[in-house]
Parts: sequence; C-alpha cells; structure tokens
Amino acid sequence: MSDVTIYHNPRCSKSRQTLELLQSRGIAPVVVEYLKTPPSPAELSEILRKLGKGPRDILRSKEAAEAGIASELDGDALVAALSANPSAIERPIVVKGDRARVGRPPESVLEIL
Repeated sequence: MSDVTIYHNPRCSKSRQTLELLQSRGIAPVVVEYLKTPPSPAELSEILRKLGKGPRDILRSKEAAEAGIASELDGDALVAALSANPSAIERPIVVKGDRARVGRPPESVLEIL
C-alpha cells in the first residue's frame, strides 16, 4: 500500500496533472475521489494541520459561494462546511506521512516526496 494519498477530482486538469506527475515518478498513490468520498471534519482538520494552513487557505471562493457557505464562517464551522461541500475544497491535495501540499502547480507536491 502506498504512503502517498491524493485527494483527487478527475474532472480537474491540475488534479489529473498532479496524479500523472506522481505516477511518472513510480508512485502509485491512494486515490481518494473526494467529491464522492469527502473527508470528515476530523480528517480535513488533520489534512489542514499537515498543510500548515487554515480552512480559508483551501477554500475555492466561487464554489463556496455556490454552495451557500457563509463568508463569515471560520475555524471548525468552516471545516464542517467544507466537509459537507467538498467541491469548495482546493484540489488536488497530496499527503505523505506528516506533510501535505496542494498541487497548484502540480510540481509543488514534489517538496514532500
């Protein structure tokens, strides 16, 4: 089993590019299609800790507005809203061990490999 996980949206070009980048380096990551299987609030909090970011840092504002996520939400309330509306989470996110990176640009994930 791989020690690398990618929170992936196959419809997103950056997510596809990041997955291809990993695979081209011989890495067979665990692929989590997070729109089908969203992270729980606890899982998302752990991902944020590994990213060293807050929930607002991974918020896709257009998708958040479309999902009706109130702009004044923060902290645990925003994490819960993102878990319930995963389309508002920035993508892709790659996790390896105790570190994570958002794959924008895809090469940024190489820092943790």
